[in-house]
Amino acid sequence: MTVRVVLVDDQPLVRTALEMVITQAADLEVVGQAGTGEEAVRLVADERPDVVVMDIRMPGMDGIEATRRITEGGDGPQVIVLTTFDDDDYVYGALRAGASGFLVKDMALDDILAAIRVVAAGDGLIAPAVTRRLIKEFAQRPVETAAPARMLGSITDREHEVLTLVGRGLSNTEIATELSISVATAKTYVTRLLAKLDARDRVQLVITAYETGLVGRPR
Repeated sequence: MTVRVVLVDDQPLVRTALEMVITQAADLEVVGQAGTGEEAVRLVADERPDVVVMDIRMPGMDGIEATRRITEGGDGPQVIVLTTFDDDDYVYGALRAGASGFLVKDMALDDILAAIRVVAAGDGLIAPAVTRRLIKEFAQRPVETAAPARMLGSITDREHEVLTLVGRGLSNTEIATELSISVATAKTYVTRLLAKLDARDRVQLVITAYETGLVGRPR
C-alpha cells in the first residue's frame, strides 16, 4: 500500500526538496503541502494522510499546536516533527502534543524515508542519540505536569528496568544486551509496557520514563 504524506514547512524550498526525495520511493506519495499550522490542520482534514511531516517554527499556529489538533481524538495520522538540534524545547513539546517521532533536517535521505515508513506502520521513532540529548536537557528542569509515580504501580521490577532503558534511548537490541536477554524478550517487555501504561508508542514510553523520574538528572 502507498503511504500518503503531507508536508508542512514555512519554507517552500524545504517542502520541494522533501517532496523530491519522498516521491522517488514507489511506496510513498505526497498528497499535499502546507506552509502554516492552520493550513496543515485544514489540509489533513481534507486529505486524511497517513503521515504528516511537521515543521515546528512557523508563523501563526506553530507545529506543536498543529500537532495537538491533528492527533487529538486518536484517529488522525501519525506526525513526524521536522526539526534541528536547536529546537530541543520545541521537540519535547511536540512529542507531548502527540507526535510519533521526529526527523532532523540534515539526516540522510534514506533515513527520512525509513522514518516515514516506521511511523506509518504505527511505531514511534526517536533516534537514540537525540533521545539522550532531550533527556539530558529536560532532566535538569522541573516538570510542572510531572506524572505521579503511582502510574508505574502495575509494572514489574524487570519492566521498570526496561522502561528506564527505553527512556535512555536504547533500542531493543541494546536493551537485550544490557539485561542479558534475547531481543525477542526485550520486545515482549516493551509491548507489555505499552499496554500497561496505555502508551501509543515508544515515544510516549520515553516521556513516561522521564516524567516519573526513572530517567533523571545525568551524572
